[in-house]
Amino acid sequence: MQPTIPALEGSVLRIDADPIDYVLVAVYFAIIIAIGLISRRGIASSVDFLLAGRRLPAWVTGLAFMSANLGATELLGQSANGAQYGEQAFHYYWVGAIPAMVFLGLVMMPFYYGSKVRSVPEFLHRRFNRTTQRIQAVLFATASILLAGVNLYAMAIVVHALLGWPTWVAIVVAAVFVLAYTFLGGLSAAIYNEVLQFFVIVAAMIPVTLVGLHRVGGWNGLVSKITARPDGHQMLTPFPAEQLTGITSSVGSVIGVVAGLGFVTSFGYWTTNFTEVQRAFSAGDAGAAQRTPLIAAIPKALVALVIIIPGMIATVLVPAIAGLKSGAETGATYNDVVPLMLRELLPNGFLGVALTGLLASFMAGMAANVSSFNTVFTYDIWQDWIKPNMPDLHYLKVGRVVTVLATAAAVGTAFIAAGFSNIMDYIQTLFSFFNVPLFAIFILGLFWKRMTGTAGWTSLVTGTAGAVAVFVLNEVGVLHLPGQGSSFLGGAVACVLVVIVAVIVSARTKPKPEEELVGLVRSVTPKADTAVAVKVWYQSPVLLAAVALGLVVFFYILFSIV
Repeated sequence: MQPTIPALEGSVLRIDADPIDYVLVAVYFAIIIAIGLISRRGIASSVDFLLAGRRLPAWVTGLAFMSANLGATELLGQSANGAQYGEQAFHYYWVGAIPAMVFLGLVMMPFYYGSKVRSVPEFLHRRFNRTTQRIQAVLFATASILLAGVNLYAMAIVVHALLGWPTWVAIVVAAVFVLAYTFLGGLSAAIYNEVLQFFVIVAAMIPVTLVGLHRVGGWNGLVSKITARPDGHQMLTPFPAEQLTGITSSVGSVIGVVAGLGFVTSFGYWTTNFTEVQRAFSAGDAGAAQRTPLIAAIPKALVALVIIIPGMIATVLVPAIAGLKSGAETGATYNDVVPLMLRELLPNGFLGVALTGLLASFMAGMAANVSSFNTVFTYDIWQDWIKPNMPDLHYLKVGRVVTVLATAAAVGTAFIAAGFSNIMDYIQTLFSFFNVPLFAIFILGLFWKRMTGTAGWTSLVTGTAGAVAVFVLNEVGVLHLPGQGSSFLGGAVACVLVVIVAVIVSARTKPKPEEELVGLVRSVTPKADTAVAVKVWYQSPVLLAAVALGLVVFFYILFSIV
């Protein structure tokens, strides 16, 4: 990996912004700081700071749930995938997100929220033991800092493009603004800003998509221009997605998408990643918590259109990106798609709105990582491990200090992300390390009452080590998996190792008594304990799930025939 960010050092991304564009960006920054100041007034305890007092409505937590993920992963990473892989990139949304979000809402949230835990590692403590909790807390803290760095790096691209600042200055300035409102208002400020950021991001990307389609002659014009290229057919067909997976067999590639991305990686991320789940934990009641990921799943299915399609358009309209498709050296990378599209398509004024949307997305992603990090560190590492039985005010102060330290650490990890030409390659690698093994032990523990505490932490460590080993073998050339193929394989290896180790160790160790597993294991928990009352028909979890899954089926059929 390179210690610098080469793509940012030239003038290829420079955007000619007018004063009105700077004014719009400045107004947005003023608003987010104001939200932090207002939220600060409601903070009187560590739960207020770290979990928003657990009093937010479902529509707020639902939009925040989605917006927390709508950072660099979505805009730079997924637009890069749209340019590089075309319609194959839709899999990250429709197979790689919606089913897992539905499963989280219908099956897992009643156990999460009903147990009244404050974090995912704390749930593992109750289901398994403190060792499992502590190992997972350390793993999650590491992942959060690395992912926060991704969002900072992505934000630096835009700040550099807008102002021409050196990379390190852009990273530090971006970090300071995120730190300001998360330090002031805690999770409440982060969540309310995420709701605002969702609407700003949509307002930014819809014009980019519509103007881009108009410039290329509509959807049919885009299809005809892409078809003329050697890789055109693959870019315009979602399956078998051989470019995306790096698997040359059509059948093997489809299995890789459905099983590797659609089950292993996706479920590992969406159902156990506390960065997302924390938003549901802040809901006001069990029903709101259950609806949170289901509400989020509906716009998640739709937002794919204004993220992936601009990437595809860039391969036609933007010479620097079109050159990459032919193997030329253009001074840009696929990560530069969105800034280049802004420069190419939008007039001043609209450009300011779009730039604000980009900055909003990166801040949402980083704030989500930082706010979840400080919760896990404060409760699962500091309170439960290092400094227990202290007054609540002590943990509130620790949460604030940790917010500062986490932001500083993210500045350092931003330069790690710079070593990847496609941010999603890096992110999927991290998911295979940190999310997939956790999901595997979580599902085993939720449905298999015989799994023991010792099996929990040993299988977690083994699965993580297995995913890391696959990555290392691919990097040194033992394996030859391009794109994100190594992360798919790493996730599969992690799952298999977790199951094998869990079965072997559980057979040799003693499980918890059944009475201690009520509310933690499905088979010993009465259905009444996890049932959630529905007040009005449109709040039905089953209805929300059906709408989200119906959108997935509709879009796959649509893009298979157009």
